[in-house]
Amino acid sequence: MSAIVEATNLSRFYGIVLGLNNVTFKIQPGITGVVGPNGAGKTTLFRLLTGQIKPSSGTLSVFGSSPWSDRNVRAQIAYCPEDEAVPANIKPQDWLIALGMISGLSASDAKTRAKAALQRVNLAPAHWNKSVHAYSKGMKQRVKLAQCLMHEPRLIILDEPMNGLDPMGREEMANVLRDLAAHGTSVVISSHILQDLEALCREFILLRWGRLPKSSNATANARASAAPANGAADPANPTAPVAPAPRHWPGETTVRCEDPARLARFFFERDLLRGCDLDEETSTLVARWRDPAAFYEKFNQHLLDSGVPIHEVSAKGSQLERAIEPPPLP
Repeated sequence: MSAIVEATNLSRFYGIVLGLNNVTFKIQPGITGVVGPNGAGKTTLFRLLTGQIKPSSGTLSVFGSSPWSDRNVRAQIAYCPEDEAVPANIKPQDWLIALGMISGLSASDAKTRAKAALQRVNLAPAHWNKSVHAYSKGMKQRVKLAQCLMHEPRLIILDEPMNGLDPMGREEMANVLRDLAAHGTSVVISSHILQDLEALCREFILLRWGRLPKSSNATANARASAAPANGAADPANPTAPVAPAPRHWPGETTVRCEDPARLARFFFERDLLRGCDLDEETSTLVARWRDPAAFYEKFNQHLLDSGVPIHEVSAKGSQLERAIEPPPLP
């Protein structure tokens, strides 16, 4: 299957400030995660992909052409930035209709697509008559994703779309993205919630100080390289669903919560645990899984179903967490 994005020796500088520095990569159809610390170059990459800024050097093609100079390419891309600037006192459906008409849709088509987009992101109709300004952060994230869907793009770029969502909301958002990918829309997504990215993405681009560290990217993509190239997708049908790569989940997870004993009982009743350690002083459960995939593939749902308030979840064995750790000082 052909790459949808190809970058060769791509650089972008802001005067003497480095944004991206001589990076080469390809993005395949499906869902790709972009990870890295603050200042790594993620926002610069997204602005390059959407044609908002021009490369300082090197080449970048999206769907075979330059997003900076080809407006037909830009028309196939949707971008959801981390921050929003929604006009005050506007309702979500009105805002989406206006954006659709700006994009060239008729009023009736824009209204139809606005309704469909809001339904697809699971924003309850009871909220459609409220001002977007009064929405919670999570509800605004849903409306932002809905505006991405208005012109039926081939590529959606999402900058921290999980911010402000509770576990159930993140799972619903992830399912929407999986459904989009299954129907031929590719997604490039950044998030600091690494467990969600590992459950969602088959490939990763890891940035550090504007570069692509070779060893770190090899670690982050170890799961995908173990599978046949592009999974089970049909090369003759580029819009066919891309099969997920095999996932190698950490066998041990630390959970800090209100009632670790109750949480442990819940996991044992679900036959998820092969063993655990409890620390009542720190309200911590260290869980050792029978089948890590059985837990992580329904990560948010298991935690919600337990009914135990969760404060923190960590797993040192995660390949993605190991990949983003900074290299040791000499």
